[in-house]
Amino acid sequence: MSAAEEGRSLGELVASATAELSGLMHDEIALAKAEIREDVRRALFGSVAGMVGAFLALFAVPLFSFGLAFWLRNWWDIPLALACTIVGALYIVLAVVLFLLARRKFGRISKPERSIQSAKESAAVLSSVKPHPRPVPVDKAGSAT
Repeated sequence: MSAAEEGRSLGELVASATAELSGLMHDEIALAKAEIREDVRRALFGSVAGMVGAFLALFAVPLFSFGLAFWLRNWWDIPLALACTIVGALYIVLAVVLFLLARRKFGRISKPERSIQSAKESAAVLSSVKPHPRPVPVDKAGSAT
């Protein structure tokens, strides 16, 4: 059944196609936003883990190091230099674990594959559509406007 038999005019068909295209674009944008939002959450978590690791390595390490080293010296009765070395190794291990966690979280960030594929499919469909020239409207005097 043709559009004319259904009682739909060319204007109605164009309006319908425009509305559907607009809806398609809104859906693609919403999909891209959802994918990017998930990647931002992963990046935020990775950033926080990295900042916490850096904070521990730069500011807290000296204070806790001295306290733990003196406690080890008193508890195990070992030389102070050995106690400081044990504490330093402990903090290096902790920093490495936190940085590996941050790296793993950053590694999970990916580009929005579904949005890209959907946009490519839409572009392929739209590129196959051939535009039809519109007639130039003529006013009552007979000249083109």
